[in-house]
Amino acid sequence: MTKRSIIAIILLTIVTFGIYHIYWLVKTKNEMVSMGADIPTGWLIIIPIANIYWMWKYSVGVEYASRGRMSSAVAFLLMFLVGYIIGPAIIQSTFNDIADQQARGGLPQARIA
Repeated sequence: MTKRSIIAIILLTIVTFGIYHIYWLVKTKNEMVSMGADIPTGWLIIIPIANIYWMWKYSVGVEYASRGRMSSAVAFLLMFLVGYIIGPAIIQSTFNDIADQQARGGLPQARIA
């Protein structure tokens, strides 16, 4: 995963009126797919109803990429209900942790409940 500034994500999302949010979703989706996550094409983001399905698959990808550090339900609630500014900032924080761990030699085993 690529380490990104959380402040930059928040500011760019506000300044671009949400366009950067879509860009961020697609970029992080591509990174998760390269790690093995199963997330459909980013074009579904702009299709009503299909975007809810896409957001769920994206959330499952977040759980997969983080090896269980963030559950798919939490990621979905952050993205869908909390908002397009706060949710991505929290998820990017998890991605930054993943990037740090990858730089040190890998992620630890997922926690099993």
